[in-house]
Amino acid sequence: MKALITGGSSGIGLSIAKELKRKGYDIILVARDIKKLEVASKEVGLNTQIISSNLSNTDDCIKLHNKLKNEDIDILVNSAGFGLHGKFLDDDLDKQLEMIDLNIKALQTLTKLFLSDMKERNHGYILNIASTAAFSPGPLMASYFASKAYVLRLTEAISEEVRQDKINVYIGCLCPGPVSTHFNDKLGIKFSKAQDSDELARYAVKKMFQKKIVIIPTLNHKLNAFFNKFVPRKILLKANYNVQIKKIKNAKVK
Repeated sequence: MKALITGGSSGIGLSIAKELKRKGYDIILVARDIKKLEVASKEVGLNTQIISSNLSNTDDCIKLHNKLKNEDIDILVNSAGFGLHGKFLDDDLDKQLEMIDLNIKALQTLTKLFLSDMKERNHGYILNIASTAAFSPGPLMASYFASKAYVLRLTEAISEEVRQDKINVYIGCLCPGPVSTHFNDKLGIKFSKAQDSDELARYAVKKMFQKKIVIIPTLNHKLNAFFNKFVPRKILLKANYNVQIKKIKNAKVK
């Protein structure tokens, strides 16, 4: 049994890799930084394969699939991604487009290629990592929130296509809230509460094997996702803007 995890050198990807390793899967970690991958492989355990790849480049996604398409990958976890925090006009355009390439294009490419393989075998699991950001617009993180909304809606739609075609392949979406990883440090923001990454991974893997399509880890975030549907957009936008401002202030005080 083999599991391929992109963004597996740190954060949620690494935690899911460790959880799947405990369940007996051979792990393949993919990320850009080879040194971080080497450290991560030691955390995961023996016989962990590492592949350095720049997945924001579509050609590299295709090369990764060509390298592994005969490996009978049982699980694909699309965890590679990053965020940008700040005003849309102030963020660097190249960085915005790089984020879209990684958060959206890489996930789309790998999902399509490996799902095709899994369809032929009539077996497999694909877990795409989105965020509770997928459920609402995000002023001061506009591109990031939008990218995660894309991941959620794409995953939901594909899951129904797979169900209608009676293909024995699971595809689902993990939508965590704040998690204790270096992701937040890179953004320059600080959360008052954040879920432990390993705890999240245990929950996510459990729900994946139960074939839950949209996985929201905590009751608070489930309620937020539900009530976001009914809050007037103007109020929601203003509230989300103020939340982002508060995160920035918390980070400056730390």
